[in-house]
Amino acid sequence: MSSLEGRIALVTGASQGIGRACAIALARAGASVAVAARNEAKLQDVVNEIAGNGCNAKAFALDVASEESIKTTAKAILEHFGSVHILVNNAGITRDTLLLRMKRTDWDDVMTTNLTGTFLLTQALVGSMMKARWGRIINISSVVGETGQAGQANYAASKAGLIGFTKSVARELASRNITSNAVAPGFVETAMTGVLDGKQRAAMMSIIPLSRAGTEEDVANAVRFLASDEASYITGHVLDVNGGMYM
Repeated sequence: MSSLEGRIALVTGASQGIGRACAIALARAGASVAVAARNEAKLQDVVNEIAGNGCNAKAFALDVASEESIKTTAKAILEHFGSVHILVNNAGITRDTLLLRMKRTDWDDVMTTNLTGTFLLTQALVGSMMKARWGRIINISSVVGETGQAGQANYAASKAGLIGFTKSVARELASRNITSNAVAPGFVETAMTGVLDGKQRAAMMSIIPLSRAGTEEDVANAVRFLASDEASYITGHVLDVNGGMYM
């Protein structure tokens, strides 16, 4: 896989889980990485780990549920690095409950963070990619955005929305040599899935043909590929990383 030397990447939700793994993978491929999330202490741990591997990273506080925070942080990142070539929209939350019990705030919070935040941040940074005539927008969706999931009407809708957003952006920006793709993880071992009990985990394993949970690195490897020159002819695509649970 070609080097990302000279490229600047931004990964949201990078303080832990999939975002952290993506930041590390992109840095190892040669990119300078802006890591962004609300938890600044955890972000600094990620920066220290990347620096310990001889790579370049800087932490930026970011709340993707806040338009003001997005604008302020995007400006700070551009002032520090000069450009952003690779944007990984990973930050997301869940507010799981059945439809009849779901509060309006449960719906709004998930949509604002998972979908509106992606729109606003992409809008704030795409000008930098257009100027460079090179860009990679990679949105972290989910298998439930393709299949739906009981108790996750808000989360599934936000992740399905990301897929539509990804494809629309791909059509708009293709002429500027900017690709837009989504990665849709299945059941991945993260803090978000760590709350499941043994019965729930067993049920999940029974529908995965590869009979194992995915890892954060499985997703990060897919992101690193889509960020590379080898993926230059791929746009508007949803790359499933789910062990076969949805085909």
